[in-house]
Amino acid sequence: MDNEPQFGNRIRHLLNQGAPLGASLSARLRAARELALSRQKPEAAQGLLVWTGGILGRLGGFSGLSLRLIVPLVTLAIGLAAVYTWEQKQRAAEVEELDAQVLTGELPIDAYLDHGFEAWLKKRDSF
Repeated sequence: MDNEPQFGNRIRHLLNQGAPLGASLSARLRAARELALSRQKPEAAQGLLVWTGGILGRLGGFSGLSLRLIVPLVTLAIGLAAVYTWEQKQRAAEVEELDAQVLTGELPIDAYLDHGFEAWLKKRDSF
């Protein structure tokens, strides 16, 4: 005897071929199908497709994705670039100020060429 899936496949094949069925048999088959569908539990969706589907659904689909996700990301990127540029300008200003203080000091140029003076400056900066 055939197992259940094979039997179901044979029935499906016969029905797809358009086997002549009586009106009462068609009605019984339709009722059985509707009963089976009503008892069927919805399958729990799994995996990445469910996660992306849920995200896209909350964002309004692909059209909402561009407005709700891309615009904040672009804004964040512009903000980060602005902060980076500002910090670089601050560092350059600090270096310029130190250079100006060193160059306008009252030390002779020979003192800057002395390696002992360089060691003294490093030691002094560590305090």
